[in-house]
Amino acid sequence: MVGWYERSLIPPLTHLAMRNRRLLPYRRRALAEAEGAVLEIGIGSGLNLPLYGPHVRRVIGVDPSAGLLRRAARAGAAAPVAVDLLRGSAESLPLPDASIDVAVTTWSLCTIPDPGRALTEVRRVLRPTGRLVFVEHGLAADEGVARWQRRLTPLWRRCAGGCHLDRPMAELVAGAGFALSRLHTGYLASPRLLTFMYEGIAAPR
Repeated sequence: MVGWYERSLIPPLTHLAMRNRRLLPYRRRALAEAEGAVLEIGIGSGLNLPLYGPHVRRVIGVDPSAGLLRRAARAGAAAPVAVDLLRGSAESLPLPDASIDVAVTTWSLCTIPDPGRALTEVRRVLRPTGRLVFVEHGLAADEGVARWQRRLTPLWRRCAGGCHLDRPMAELVAGAGFALSRLHTGYLASPRLLTFMYEGIAAPR
């Protein structure tokens, strides 16, 4: 049962947080890789939708939040591409095998209860020549920061809609059967607990 906090407060707070202009260059770099049939995991309020280019034929957006999907529907109506929105979890995608050219995830894997299972589903629906493009925050390379991320995650995820500070994103992607062809990591800004970024491209092995 989704409580009032998760249903009524988390969606608008998430939308406001993700509108941070410092995230825009990350979004642009990731979406420049999108083409053909695109699956966006955790589409949220649709902040990526205006940024898809002419090589994208269709975007299928998946998110568990009805409140965020209502915002995404409004963004989708003005988007430069065709948009289909699905309410649900990436852990069980209602899509056929090998039907997607590019999967995109931007700051979504931190909240999915079972990210390994979600990534395995993404690999299933990608074509053999498909790619996963991701931008995520996660476990820092500095052990002192990582130690605090592990300590604070149990409390943080209860306050922040399930967000984990301490997920090793590159390891999760590789562990789900992907080969990384590009990976950049580093801090966006302070506080360092929240802003160790992973930007990558991976292909199914």
